[in-house]
Amino acid sequence: MKNGFFKGHGLGNDYIVIDPKELGVRLTPANIRAICDRNWGLGSDGILTLEKSKKADFGLRIFNPDGSEAEKSGNGLRIFARYLHATGKTRRKAFTVETRGGLVKIDLHIDRHGDASAATVEMGQATFQPKALPCTLDVDELLQRPISAAGRKLTFTGISVGNPHCVIFKPRGQEWTREDLLKLGPELENHPIFPRRINVQLAVPTGPRELFILIWERGAGETQASGSSSCAAASAAVRLGLVKSPVAVKAPGGTLQIDVGPDFSLTMKGPVAEVARGTLSLSFLRTLR
Repeated sequence: MKNGFFKGHGLGNDYIVIDPKELGVRLTPANIRAICDRNWGLGSDGILTLEKSKKADFGLRIFNPDGSEAEKSGNGLRIFARYLHATGKTRRKAFTVETRGGLVKIDLHIDRHGDASAATVEMGQATFQPKALPCTLDVDELLQRPISAAGRKLTFTGISVGNPHCVIFKPRGQEWTREDLLKLGPELENHPIFPRRINVQLAVPTGPRELFILIWERGAGETQASGSSSCAAASAAVRLGLVKSPVAVKAPGGTLQIDVGPDFSLTMKGPVAEVARGTLSLSFLRTLR
């Protein structure tokens, strides 16, 4: 569809999907910011674009609402998978997608209405090595390392699941507040030990196989849910002995099921919803040119 878009969300984390070949303008950082603006544009936590791939069935690029590019997004992958199925790009229930953060396999779960209302994604393997984030600390692994932000001394665990994450835990029985997230998130995202910025999760174990997280995404800010953040928090919690796999990771938007393998390979299962399909108006497109 010329100038067309598809919008979906995974537990309140919403993305717009666009085929660049059908868009009348280039997706520059400024245009991405304009489209994602919730007052002046369509509004979303980012843009997903359909790309060609020589390694997988489909290629995917992921753009944050500030115009920067992300390596991987768990919710974005589920939305992209629903888009492919809903728009007839594929009728298969299993396929592969290439992202900047690696190749993933997706299995769709089709409901009684014929919609791909959930998906299982093989998210790759977690690593705790500083060079994978990257991080400037000269250590072998980023397990419970000291960091200061917003006038507080904290400890973090750093993980890459194809994109970089900083997880900070409180003990079971305590809690993080939204105020904590709004203070710590921006400082940790832009902390000098993370030269390419980082995603942040404030996490608390709430059961032997359960976590609650608040999420600050690099380039997006506070989000209601995040698939890669859930994978990162679950990986860190399993590695530190705080929970056992599989892990139900709860966020303000809802719950994702994360299986952490013995080698820290990750599988995520969660719901996905379609919100709208439409076209960008010619008058709006003229403002982007």
